[in-house]
Amino acid sequence: MPDHANNQHCLTGGGKPVHGPSPRRRSRQALVSWGSKTVALGGGAPVVVQSMTNTDTADAIATAIQVKELAQAGSEIVRITVNSPEAAREVAAIRNQLDRMNIDVPLVGDFHFNGHKLLADYPDCAQALSKYRINPGNVGRGKKGDENFARMIEVALKNHKPVRIGVNWGSLDQELLARLMDENARRAEPWEAQRVMHEALVTSAIENAQEAERLGMPGNMICLSAKVSGVQDLITVYRQLAQRCDYPLHLGLTEAGMGSKGIVASTAALAVLLQEGIGDTIRVSLTPEPGGDRAKEVIVAQEILQTMGLRAFTPLVVACPGCGRTTSTFFQELADKIQRYLREQMPQWRNRYPGVETMSVAVMGCVVNGPGESKHANIGISLPGTGEEPTAPVFVDGQRTVTLKGERIAEDFQLIVENYVSTHYSIKH
Repeated sequence: MPDHANNQHCLTGGGKPVHGPSPRRRSRQALVSWGSKTVALGGGAPVVVQSMTNTDTADAIATAIQVKELAQAGSEIVRITVNSPEAAREVAAIRNQLDRMNIDVPLVGDFHFNGHKLLADYPDCAQALSKYRINPGNVGRGKKGDENFARMIEVALKNHKPVRIGVNWGSLDQELLARLMDENARRAEPWEAQRVMHEALVTSAIENAQEAERLGMPGNMICLSAKVSGVQDLITVYRQLAQRCDYPLHLGLTEAGMGSKGIVASTAALAVLLQEGIGDTIRVSLTPEPGGDRAKEVIVAQEILQTMGLRAFTPLVVACPGCGRTTSTFFQELADKIQRYLREQMPQWRNRYPGVETMSVAVMGCVVNGPGESKHANIGISLPGTGEEPTAPVFVDGQRTVTLKGERIAEDFQLIVENYVSTHYSIKH
């Protein structure tokens, strides 16, 4: 196997690349399991990619299919809404359907308002889930809220399930917020309202985690999140959480938005925190376009981690943006085709060819940077630009190996990629 494959640890959490992110924040480690699959959260483990379904959980088949699609795209944990008796009744069926399809991704139940009742009334649901997400702002008010929270922790303990205590600024504990506002009013120099809101998020998350521990939940079975919609707010809140507790932290804007706005906002927020070593799991909460692919949020999360050098998930294609030298769109079409092909192969390659996710492929459009970029990649092709000789030299591990011509350049290059994978990465039997 070539040297680049042996350097995989630099991308998967086993080492830190030169000029890479700061050392990871030290946290406890929580384990989320189903069957033989165990996902570690925190404690130095690689940052985990999560996603969430948008199907009606009461439709077990549709939900199982979407979970499968998310898992095959690379989501390592998938969260599903459990909001009604009809939904809770189907969770075990969803789990069973996934098991029959050999999809062992852990499922997290997302509970609001009535989670204490659903977990108690549907023990098969409580058992089939791998983790419970509890929003303390939505469990009830006062003594009733304390009792409902305690009942959910009790069920988690009974079933040996970890919990995520997920605070959200759209559903903050109003009694806690009122308490902090009263305290702020008594300060000689009161804080701005935004700072009080930040403090409420952090305090709610930590106090509820401490209450869960008081109720018997081991600290290494708790992770925290404090979701907001603003990039700067998220950065501020998570920096405070990271300073004031050692629970694993789940990152993500609560409503990132649609299209490029959602991608840019999520990347801007998560990249800053990840660069500082903060964050143990992430989700990119994109609003899908009508009829859009839910798995796009998984791909974006993976690409954030991979382009930062934190993990590797799939071979990425380097391609030039195009200019007046590249009036043909052929290199764009080839780059898109190769990138889609690589992603489609990864469910099979991931297990069969360990290390293939670190492979780099360059598809360049003219002679200016084409040969140079192609030499830097494991496999690269420099396509002819406007007015250039209609030939396409191919480079493998820095060496020019063959020149492609004619109508089948795309097909011939894909065969070269396939041959490289099968000969340069060890086959796992």
